[in-house]
Amino acid sequence: MRKKDREIKDTKELEEILQKADVCRIAFAVDGIPYIVTMNFGHVWKDRLTLYFHCAKEGKKLELLKRNSTVCFEMDIDHQLVEAANACDWGMKYRSIVGLGLLEKVEEETEKKKGLDFIMDHYGFNGKKEYDEKVLNTTEILKLTVTEFTGKKKS
Repeated sequence: MRKKDREIKDTKELEEILQKADVCRIAFAVDGIPYIVTMNFGHVWKDRLTLYFHCAKEGKKLELLKRNSTVCFEMDIDHQLVEAANACDWGMKYRSIVGLGLLEKVEEETEKKKGLDFIMDHYGFNGKKEYDEKVLNTTEILKLTVTEFTGKKKS
């Protein structure tokens, strides 16, 4: 990170960004061509950070995943425009997390449900988590095992 004074090292603040972010962007790269997609997510952070996503069983991201499972991800919160008298003094306050990891399809049904539970928890669902088998059979659950990430803020 170029501006070390903006790096977030506090795990509580990083967890707050994870909790507060409403979407996560995943960037794929195949044959030098980037592709980014915005997705709903859930997470668990114990020994390492793991993100879970859901999607249809077919589509461009799954085709790209077959060719390169290393992805970049990004999420950001607390945007606030900073106005100034001079054009070049304008800016934006924010907090963000950017990282890399390995993305894979979740095959085992118990882990699929666990991934969906993390997603539902993230968005505030408090009811009993039951999943229709038809929906489970038509939903792909993706697991991103994060290998590295950094937090950044401008305040």
